[in-house]
Amino acid sequence: MKKMSEFKELLTLLEKFRDERDWRQFHDSKNLALALSIEAAELNELFLWKNESESEKVDRQRLREELADVFAYALMLAGRHGLDVSEIVKEKIEKNGRKYPIEKCKGSSRKYKDINSQN
Repeated sequence: MKKMSEFKELLTLLEKFRDERDWRQFHDSKNLALALSIEAAELNELFLWKNESESEKVDRQRLREELADVFAYALMLAGRHGLDVSEIVKEKIEKNGRKYPIEKCKGSSRKYKDINSQN
């Protein structure tokens, strides 16, 4: 028997939590995407107006909670569309590997269009 992936296990827990509260009715794609965006903004708020050294000393408990919210909504949105999180992230890493070849971008923060416009 194949072991359930950690992402699938988390999605199952999230869906159980949601369904026990009859919240499925609110979890359409639009609302999940909006909730994800709002939680990402709350995550950003932890770092707002802080310099680099201050931002590295962020309140770890609040960071944990905001990241958990971001991951939860992202997992639920992926699950709603039958997307395997592990698969889509691996695909994106491969795609970015082609867009950002090591020999052209190592140590650079330039976007791929700027990297590829220079020969």
